Amino acid sequence: MMRPPAALPASSDPAADNPQYRFVQVITSIATLGALGFGYDTGVIAGALPFMTLDPAQGGLGLTPLTEGIITSALIFGAAIGSFASGWLSDHFGRRLSLLALALIFFIGALGCAFSPDVVTMIVMRFVLGLGVGGASTVVPVFIAEMAPPNRRARLVTRSELMIVTGQMLAYISSALLAHLVDDPGVWRTMLAIAAIPAVLLWVGMLFMPESPRWLAQHNREDEARAVMERIRQDPALREREIAAMTAKDDEEKASWSEIATPWIRNLILIGIGLGFVAQFTGVNAFMYFTPIILQSTGLSTQAALTGTIGNGVISVLATGFGMWLISRTPRRTMLLTGLTGAIATMILLGLCLQVLPSGPMRSYLALALIMTFLFFQQAMISTVYWLMMSELFPQRMRGKVVGLSVAAMWIFNAAVAFLFPLVMASLGASTFFVFAAINVLSLLFVFKCVPETRGKSLEKLEAHLEEQLTPSEPSSPAPV
Repeated sequence: MMRPPAALPASSDPAADNPQYRFVQVITSIATLGALGFGYDTGVIAGALPFMTLDPAQGGLGLTPLTEGIITSALIFGAAIGSFASGWLSDHFGRRLSLLALALIFFIGALGCAFSPDVVTMIVMRFVLGLGVGGASTVVPVFIAEMAPPNRRARLVTRSELMIVTGQMLAYISSALLAHLVDDPGVWRTMLAIAAIPAVLLWVGMLFMPESPRWLAQHNREDEARAVMERIRQDPALREREIAAMTAKDDEEKASWSEIATPWIRNLILIGIGLGFVAQFTGVNAFMYFTPIILQSTGLSTQAALTGTIGNGVISVLATGFGMWLISRTPRRTMLLTGLTGAIATMILLGLCLQVLPSGPMRSYLALALIMTFLFFQQAMISTVYWLMMSELFPQRMRGKVVGLSVAAMWIFNAAVAFLFPLVMASLGASTFFVFAAINVLSLLFVFKCVPETRGKSLEKLEAHLEEQLTPSEPSSPAPV
């Protein structure tokens, strides 16, 4: 097995029981409450919508197919704006203050949705909630990456993805339980209000958390950065080396948007946006949003189809846990290429299953098994790597800005899949999955030719490595990777 580049000595690996590393784990647990809220808010709408379509006299909002689609997509468009804006805000005001603000947005959005008296208010509140979801998707991985020891960064940052899929699973399970146990058509309000709980916990927890030392060093607050590093690093030599690397750029000009024109940074941003396309156009949200519709088309009953949706949540959590174990042992590129290969194979098999097999239990359960197999490859090897690389790829002085830009593009791709899938499915039927397979072939080629390896380096050493690798030898030449 190829060893990662020796950016840090072996002695820098912190023992799991030292107080500094335990504190980093606490920081990670608090920050990922934002990811838990992210997951819950994106998943709960599936359980709430059937009740919200009821007439207002029956406790619903009287949704039509049009308003149902607008309410569902309002969060996604809010997330695109929130991810972009929070990247800029976190660079200017800090990661900690941004997470405190996002907790308030989550809280307001969750309760606003739960108590919405009409469709217009619900759309506005879903958009507000999306601002929080998008903000968390940008700030949480960056904050954890800047706190984590280099050789534990993968393990800690990927907890964010684990909490996202855990939140989705909890949304599916709690919605099903509430629908079964509470004989009230207005139960959808309780489903939506539960999202306020992680928001409160995030806000309270972040009151006691320190600011990112890298952000402090970038803003010439070296004494504060050193004080934080003493709380999160046990090895004095390692700590001093990291502080020296952070503060080495203090005298550089502050980052501005004009730096996007710098060839290597522009290339990195294009890679980041491309990874967002890869992550979304695998077709994952065709399954996360529309699995009941797909399964009903195979002849499965509505109740069985809803149970299958819970299975999606469970397999996503298990797969993400496996991905977290794998990612500290396997190069990022290898995981992406393996995941895309699995996605291509399962999409082809699913298309054949739906086209060739007659309607009946075998067709339904084989389709469900293939969907879950796809989600295993997606959540273990593609989504996990995507969120980790968003925290690693970009230079410190403008990390929040460009992560926000890249993640905003990912949310736009998410919205495109959510909007287009029902239309394409209605037009092409099972052949839709062959289209996804073809797109995934193109994504595999993109990863193979363009995406750099980021494993095994501190953030500062990785930045220097990427600048060297992605700076074209000639202005007109494509960037070699």
